[in-house]
Amino acid sequence: MPASVRIASVNVNGIRAAVRKGMIEWLAGADVDVMALQEVRANADELAAALPGWHIVGNEAEAKGRAGVAIAARIAPADVRTALGDGGTDAAGRWIEADYEFGGERLTVVSAYVHTGEAGTPRQAAKYAFLDAMEERMPRLQAHAPLSLIMGDLNVGHTQRDIRNWKGNVKNAGFLPRERAYFDRFVGQAGMPVNTADGATGTGLGWVDVGRQAHGDVDGPYTWWSMRGRAFDNDTGWRIDYHLATPDLAARASGYSVVRAPSWDTRWSDHAPVVADYRVGA
Repeated sequence: MPASVRIASVNVNGIRAAVRKGMIEWLAGADVDVMALQEVRANADELAAALPGWHIVGNEAEAKGRAGVAIAARIAPADVRTALGDGGTDAAGRWIEADYEFGGERLTVVSAYVHTGEAGTPRQAAKYAFLDAMEERMPRLQAHAPLSLIMGDLNVGHTQRDIRNWKGNVKNAGFLPRERAYFDRFVGQAGMPVNTADGATGTGLGWVDVGRQAHGDVDGPYTWWSMRGRAFDNDTGWRIDYHLATPDLAARASGYSVVRAPSWDTRWSDHAPVVADYRVGA
């Protein structure tokens, strides 16, 4: 097994559409070992047909053609779990964990697809319920595997650096103070008080935003652009696709990149793949 594992995450906006538009051609040169997928909108047979030769595990949404997450890898997982919180959350096709063995070390990979939400509606309540369950799960996941990685379209811009037009979105889902507070706690120093975006004080979980670790305090790099107007051409985007790693794994990360398409018409999803290398099993 390789000492360096290349791991990607991408919201494919429909796996069959992504394949038609060029995803396989991108994969041919990407040298990816493990891939977290969100919004696959496909069942197991359709996923297998779209990605031949990969070992694929998935959590399909009960509503046909909606959501759905999967993990595709060059090797088979040792174990797979889809439980996160109550039954309603589990059935939504938004969370899947898989354990992989590389050179005698266990690596746990999660593909997560947080609800889009809508301020002041039941959709937002569902988003908060999912984030609550995620926050409760993260310490248990780290205890299970010190080398753990949560990836996906998490549908929250953590700071002003993560949204080009943040001033116009302070009252919109995706940049609400309460949403951002979750991320303050996710990446706050483990066990220490954290002042959060909603004005409260929480406790840090100690996970690491690998993208921010790699790029520092800069705007973006963005991972999603609206299909409307010239958002992509003007780079008016959001950074809502993440690699959140345990500290042990984050210390082994390198080569983080957002694979932005060269032009609007060459995109195969409205999200860009987020890719990094991790030293596992050396």
